[in-house]
Amino acid sequence: MKIGLFGINFGVAGDVEAMVRIAKHAEEAGLESFWTGEHVVLPEPRVHPSPSDPQTPFLDPAVALSHIGAHTTRIRLGTGIIILPQRNPLVLAKELASVDVVSKGRLIFGLGAGYLEPEFRALGAPFEQRGAVTDEAIQVMKALWTMDKPAHRGEFFSFEGINAYPRPVQKPHPPIIVGGVSARGARRAVRYGNGWYGFMTDLEATKQCLGWIEGHIANGERPPDLGEIEISITPQLPVTPDVVRRYEDLGVHRLIPYFAAATLDDVLKFVDDLGALVSP
Repeated sequence: MKIGLFGINFGVAGDVEAMVRIAKHAEEAGLESFWTGEHVVLPEPRVHPSPSDPQTPFLDPAVALSHIGAHTTRIRLGTGIIILPQRNPLVLAKELASVDVVSKGRLIFGLGAGYLEPEFRALGAPFEQRGAVTDEAIQVMKALWTMDKPAHRGEFFSFEGINAYPRPVQKPHPPIIVGGVSARGARRAVRYGNGWYGFMTDLEATKQCLGWIEGHIANGERPPDLGEIEISITPQLPVTPDVVRRYEDLGVHRLIPYFAAATLDDVLKFVDDLGALVSP
């Protein structure tokens, strides 16, 4: 089981010195990856289903991971997740290719369709069409990263006669991990992703989502070139050896616990506890 860490760019880690210290400590502890969260804006006052207080400092994922990458050497850098339909996919492809280059091939691109309507409205992004935009934006980014002469003609994005360098270090592109605890999220992961990510997903919800994934694969919806789908989970349960085993028995490949801690010392202790779960 791979063990990662969620929340490296906000909350306690929204302080740059704390972020770097946590990142170095996670690498020293043997963790496989750390993961950013994203909200460009949050509703104020906070209203359901907003996940955070609007004063929570969320550093931009690409900026945070580039900075952390300069202070680490091995640990993978995951976006968990970027809300893709709120972004221009050509600009984002450039930003993330740059992260992969400066980190020497350590990026994992986690994405999702989002759910917070006030955020979409403030950004002028299409909330009702977010699923369709997400699907097409993935294809756009793959075109920018892999085609000799990138071109795309779709419902939301169209271009030709352009190019974009540098390309990512990882070939054909950084791993694409699709988030979403829903039948649609599972289908998107099967069709377009190298993996699926369930955030705050308990054992029963994980089992249900894996059933959806297996069903879509059995229906022939997975392109052969994508290979096996990697399963990542941020669990609700405290992560113990027994919890690791139970998720592993379901077919989960990576656990990404969330440090909901109040102080830096609490986070560092949390990292130490996770490091004890890492296989020698």
